[in-house]
Amino acid sequence: MAFCLQSPLCLFIVFLLLQTLGGKAATCNDCFVQSRAAYYPNSETQGTDRGECGFGSFGATINGGDVSAASDLYRKGVGCGACYQVRCTNGGYCSDKGVTIVITDSGSSDHTDFILSQRAFARMAQTTDAAASLLSLGIVDIEYRRVSCSYPNKNIIIKIDENSNYPYYLAFVLWYQQGKKDITAVQLCETENFVCKLLDRTYGAVWTTTSPPTGPLQIRMLFSDDDGDENWVVPVNNIPQDWKAGQTYDSGVQVNI
Repeated sequence: MAFCLQSPLCLFIVFLLLQTLGGKAATCNDCFVQSRAAYYPNSETQGTDRGECGFGSFGATINGGDVSAASDLYRKGVGCGACYQVRCTNGGYCSDKGVTIVITDSGSSDHTDFILSQRAFARMAQTTDAAASLLSLGIVDIEYRRVSCSYPNKNIIIKIDENSNYPYYLAFVLWYQQGKKDITAVQLCETENFVCKLLDRTYGAVWTTTSPPTGPLQIRMLFSDDDGDENWVVPVNNIPQDWKAGQTYDSGVQVNI
């Protein structure tokens, strides 16, 4: 080793080795994690419209119904809307690709990380017959990793919650969030004097405020990842002055972060 430290060629080789090891460590977010998954036994093939993320019927049909409840990955609502590649590990039944799901609910069953919709659970299989065999097992060993959500030709949508009460109480969720980052904070800003206030995450993905400002309203979304990287994103379009409960408004913006 003493000779190696005195040799420029050897030092260069050591440097390349350290760079390679560092690169592998840096990309470990792409590694698969071992776990277990079940499925909603009493649901339709798609997800539930009563999920704890607060997405309503959208939470059952987004991503074609390939959705899931999560336990620890729910993260008190921060994990709502996150996408994961989930694949079962039984070589006789399971495909290598598995299925990409969206978190829309909270729940666990017998040490599972996911409770998939029946559709998503079956899509981990190689064939239709294999899917029936998987469903008969009920709970299977899996591996999963976080992946980017992708909604081609979709902007982020602001959905005003049905429990909102104009002009006294405003609650909304955000649909079609792409990428691998989480929305960890939302600000609501007056468009005239640009005074902003942080909103409360009441539950799941539902952002709320009492006594919202009057006039058109601008929102600002903070996207964060596990490495501490953060980005504020401001939509092109505002929430209109006469916003209504149950309505959806196109933000005019999408993210790929």
